[in-house]
This record gives sequence, structure tokens and C-alpha cells, in this order.
Amino acid sequence: MAIARLGAISLDSDDPAGLGDFYHRLLELEIVYKSDDAVVLRGKSLYLTIERIQDHRPPVWPEGIVPKQMHLDLFVNDLNESEAAALALGARKPEYQPSPDRWRVLLDPSGHPFCLTLPMDPGVSG
Repeated sequence: MAIARLGAISLDSDDPAGLGDFYHRLLELEIVYKSDDAVVLRGKSLYLTIERIQDHRPPVWPEGIVPKQMHLDLFVNDLNESEAAALALGARKPEYQPSPDRWRVLLDPSGHPFCLTLPMDPGVSG
């Protein structure tokens, strides 16, 4: 039996409102709380929270003085279409792409890496 269940993923940012809006539009999550210091988004079974960090330093992809601390894998049905939509919302695409035929590494507006990926299980859709 599990001791706990995953309830939320939290991201640091110097702009919670801007990053919250990005993920709200990218994933169609409901904004359930918003202040100057935090935004809480709700999905079907998980929350995504964005919290203000005054001296936030975005990670450097793929490696650098500030390593990535975590990233999100987002399942999609079409890599090219989904990448274009994410870029239009404000994501950035770093030059280094380790496996662009299976996933695309993008950076959110606060610099957190996330991957648009084709599900390994064909029964799971994006």
C-alpha cells in the first residue's frame, strides 16, 4: 500500500502569474488560486503550483552552472504540431535535442525544461 499519493508538482519562478498563464494555456488546467506569490492550477488528478522565488535562477539545459532540478514529460499526439503550439505560447527551444524524433525538449518562460513526448504505450494519448 502506498504511503502517499502525488498531489502536486511545484515550480519556482520569478513570475508566478506569467508561468501560471503559460501552463494554464498549454495544458488547459484550471486556475484555482492566484496571488502575487503563487498560482495553483488543477488538472484531473494533479495540481501544478508555481511559487515566487525572489532570486530564481533558471536551470541551464543541457548542463551548466545551474542544473535542472526536475522536468515535466507531457504526452502529445503530434510532436511538430505540439511544439509549434508551445512555442507560440512562449516556450523556447534549446539547440540541444537528444532524441527529436521521440521527444522535444523545450524551456518554459521561467527556463524550466519540459519534454513533449510521444507516449511509449500506444493506449495512452496526449
